[in-house]
Amino acid sequence: MIRINLLPHRAEKRHARKVQFIALSVISLMAGGLLIGIVHGIISAKISYQERRNLYLKQEIVLLDKQIEEIKKLREQTASLLARKSVVERLQSTRADVVHLMDQMLRILPDGVYIKTIKQSGGKISMAGYAQSNARVSTLMRAIESSPWLDSPALIEIHAATNSGARVSEFTLTFNLTKEQIQSDVAGKPVVKKG
Repeated sequence: MIRINLLPHRAEKRHARKVQFIALSVISLMAGGLLIGIVHGIISAKISYQERRNLYLKQEIVLLDKQIEEIKKLREQTASLLARKSVVERLQSTRADVVHLMDQMLRILPDGVYIKTIKQSGGKISMAGYAQSNARVSTLMRAIESSPWLDSPALIEIHAATNSGARVSEFTLTFNLTKEQIQSDVAGKPVVKKG
């Protein structure tokens, strides 16, 4: 017996394909939406993570800026303290110079020579005074040359003057204040050298 299908099979196939297309479209849209949601979530998480890192870095930069300011202040304080230290060391090293100068002046000043002014500028000494004669000024200059603490006497000027009714020679001379260095010679005896 022969069976004949009189139902519209093409229409049913078309309808089945339509249903299949709609189902696949819905599934594709859902998969696309799900994929977009996942990608959006991943990107949002990365942006959020990067924003947290940026915030952390900004906080650390603020802390580092404060530390840099503190370091700058410490460096300024250190430089100031070093400058003070060098001034104190320089004063400490030269504080005995005036004592040596006065001691040497008392030792070498010949009779008949009177000091009017004495000025010190670093290691250079300028002295003005009166002497009973030019020979006494020469004696003073030789005494300065032979002193272990004084050297390089130079007569700037000398001229006749009267002081309290007496004829005197008024003079101006300069010399240097040196440091006495004690070294020992070959035999071990101390030798004084001007430095």
